[in-house]
Amino acid sequence: SRIQRFSRTLSSSHNRSHLALIDVKGFEPKDVSVEVKDGKVTVLAEHREERNTSVSKTCNYRKFMKEFHLPPGVSEDEVTYSL
Repeated sequence: SRIQRFSRTLSSSHNRSHLALIDVKGFEPKDVSVEVKDGKVTVLAEHREERNTSVSKTCNYRKFMKEFHLPPGVSEDEVTYSL
């Protein structure tokens, strides 16, 4: 299967500087979420895939989480992200 490479770019809308570039390789865009709360940014990616055949069942589960604090002077309301 083809592996796509996605990254989340987090930036401050106030000064347009990048805060982080996070590689979420192996995940589809729908698998990735970003939460900005209590001065922290949490990037979570989860993917579950099941395959059934007549003789077996396989399950593949991947999870990635990255959490970091916002730099001083950056408001939660200023943070934007894109895929």
